[in-house]
Amino acid sequence: MLSYAGRTAAPAAQASPVRVGGFGGVAGLATYLRDERVTHLVDATHPFAAQMSAHAVAAAGHAGVPLIALTRPAWTSVAGDRWTRVADVTGAVAALAGPARRVMLALGRMHVAAFAAQPQHHYLLRFVDEPDTLPPLPHHDLVIERGPFDEDSDRRLMFDHRIDLVVAKNAGGSGASAKIAAARALGLGVVMIDRPAMPPRIEVHDVAAVFDWIAHGVPSGIQRGV
Repeated sequence: MLSYAGRTAAPAAQASPVRVGGFGGVAGLATYLRDERVTHLVDATHPFAAQMSAHAVAAAGHAGVPLIALTRPAWTSVAGDRWTRVADVTGAVAALAGPARRVMLALGRMHVAAFAAQPQHHYLLRFVDEPDTLPPLPHHDLVIERGPFDEDSDRRLMFDHRIDLVVAKNAGGSGASAKIAAARALGLGVVMIDRPAMPPRIEVHDVAAVFDWIAHGVPSGIQRGV
């Protein structure tokens, strides 16, 4: 069973059954796990879905269900990167203090409203779906596109919109890295938002390790986090 948060209007079709929406907190998820006789719980949420991941660990503990987290390795800066690392979205907003610039907010739509506190900039936004209401930013361009994206197209997008600075979450992995490579190629600065802290848990970075865990318990070389 695949569980989606429901933030994308038309998710890609899957061969497995899908449910959409929340569970009602830790207690609701624990009840679901027991009622559905779930034997293994895989947390494959976004690295910034801190609340859902924390709820999953707690609910798995209450229900006595083993849990593993499938995560993307975090990005690390390399030669040519011009990163300013910040702890959270509040830190990213603060980092934009100063003269007007053209800023690409490469972090989805959930936190866009926070950047209204820095209204002097012209923002480039990229959403998967058309929003019901316009973003509360006085100066912005909105692009509706579904990834994955490649470095060449992201470089053209940044060049065409005359971007000076990119704001991104450290989502990690390869699927969302095109914007980071494009910023590097264009010599642009990146305000990089660090990942939130997660509770102790078993964590792996590839699907094969998840299957190994389901079949045999803890993958070889992996220490139990809970």
